[in-house]
Amino acid sequence: QVQLVESGGGLVQAGGSLRLSCVASVRTFSNYAMGWFRQAPGKEREFVAGISRIGDRTSYSDSVKGRFTISRDNAKNTQYLQMNSLKPEDTARYYCAADFRVPTSGVSVSGYDYWGQGTQVTVSS
Repeated sequence: QVQLVESGGGLVQAGGSLRLSCVASVRTFSNYAMGWFRQAPGKEREFVAGISRIGDRTSYSDSVKGRFTISRDNAKNTQYLQMNSLKPEDTARYYCAADFRVPTSGVSVSGYDYWGQGTQVTVSS
């Protein structure tokens, strides 16, 4: 069974930065495309960023493009989300997700097989 554990969330002022990490308890991390999603209170979970199995392809939602960077270190079974120029509208619980079925990440919640518990990001104005 795959377990994903996120960390790095917290409270930050608008314009600040945070770096989220997600550690996966799997034998071969490079078998999984990875993604980050977020969910704000009263809203649906939405795609933030995705990265292919070997990290050669990334994708971002329009709302974070140019501000957030997804990366992974397969030797450490870890993916990251560097978040810069944070805005109050980035406030949400951020979730790590893993997809075993395809080599590149997708944008749909239903496309992912495993999820972490999430880490809260709060951006104050």
